[in-house]
Order: sequence, then structure tokens, then C-alpha cells
Amino acid sequence: MATKKPELVYDKLQIGEELGSYEYLLTQEMLDTFRASVEDPDAAFPTIAVKHDATSLSMSYEDNIGGVNAGNEMEFHNPPLAGKKIKVTGRIHDKYSRRDKPYLVIEATAVDEDGRLLEKMRTYQMKKPDEVGKKWQAQT
Repeated sequence: MATKKPELVYDKLQIGEELGSYEYLLTQEMLDTFRASVEDPDAAFPTIAVKHDATSLSMSYEDNIGGVNAGNEMEFHNPPLAGKKIKVTGRIHDKYSRRDKPYLVIEATAVDEDGRLLEKMRTYQMKKPDEVGKKWQAQT
């Protein structure tokens, strides 16, 4: 029986907190499928399609709040190679409030089995999704 994950409670999250980590094998088929989907036979970073950051968060917490993507930062260092295992580690990079809305920054780092840094990604989420669009709603 699977262990129940704790519910994500924004106020309890700690900056620097480690999230889930995992490994997977990047196959040539995965690389070819990604390249076909983006219509670029030379696309070098199929790992962006995996959403390493979201996967790490979902491994650690049950996120019943949801979130709105407020931005992404991607650092590409070395292209991943087919046939290599990729290890992903995630953490809470930051959290802050802007215009009375809570924001969460999730960071994921991917390295291959040889220790080569592949990428680092940060996703900014606004953790009050019911607020989106309110300024355009008719006032009653």
C-alpha cells in the first residue's frame, strides 16, 4: 500500500526544503519522439518535456491548491545523451508574496550518470489560482 503524501500547505513550506528525487533512462526513442513533436531533428533538450520540477513537487506533496504558472527560468548546460540515466533532484527555491498573492518557486536540477550537469529549471507558481481573472469580472 502506498504511503499517503502530506497535503501541500503553503505556510509550512520551507525555502531550501528538498523535494522528491528520481532517476530515469533517456532512450533514443524518447529523444526521437521529442524531436518529432517539436519538429526539430536537432532539438537537444528533450528533458524540458518531462517537467522535472512539477514531478519533484508531486512526489512530495498532494497539491490540492493548484497553481498558475507565473514564469519559468531554464539553464541548459550539457545536452543529455540517449542511453544515459538522468537523476533529478527538486527543492523549494523560494516563496514570497506579491500583491497579496502567495508565490512558490520550485527548482529542479538534472545530472546524468556521469555527473554532468544537464539543466536547472525554476518554475514560479502563483498559489491562489481562484484569483486569476478577477480583475476582469463584472463587479456586482
